[in-house]
Amino acid sequence: MPKVAYSDEDRERIRAELVAVGLELMSKQGIRHTTVEQIYKKVGISRTFFYSFFSTKEELVLETLYLQQPKVIEYSHKLMTDPAMSWRAAAKKFLHDCCYGEKTGIAVMTIEEQQLIFKHLSKENYQVFRQKQRLLFGKILESFGIKADTERINLFTNLSLSVMVMRRALPDTLPLLVPEAADETVDFQLDAIVDILEKLKRMDQVSDSGN
Repeated sequence: MPKVAYSDEDRERIRAELVAVGLELMSKQGIRHTTVEQIYKKVGISRTFFYSFFSTKEELVLETLYLQQPKVIEYSHKLMTDPAMSWRAAAKKFLHDCCYGEKTGIAVMTIEEQQLIFKHLSKENYQVFRQKQRLLFGKILESFGIKADTERINLFTNLSLSVMVMRRALPDTLPLLVPEAADETVDFQLDAIVDILEKLKRMDQVSDSGN
């Protein structure tokens, strides 16, 4: 007979599996192209049971992004402590791998996905997202050896997400840009971002040496 009652432990395990499977699929094929049906079928539950955990796909997407955050921070630490890589090479590789998340297993929202997600966010959930976002980008800056104050976190967030979103938007969302030059454009922007980060790092070193 089919199981009709689940323990709290069962539900906690299934919920965690839904989020993990969601992140796996979304990082490979994009958030927009990942369906609720793909997720619950891979986990082995029904559509009705899925919606007892998440009222909308957007709610699940946020959970997958939260699950991804410590993995992203860990990856930045791994690169920055790699003795075979220079500081600049490690910082640029990290940002590059985020831009090409479908190849490296990092989920990044497109412009359309961001609009869809935030359209369904309550004010409270929006604030939670912003707090977690600030924490994520602050931790990444710290892994780069850069002091993470609010102004720097905000700038780093916008610069990083701008190039990631632009890369994902070509050619569909930004048809007037030239898709053939997408990779070269990303590379140029990443160099510019790393230039700024390197400048901030030097400023911190000078400040620390003067204290």
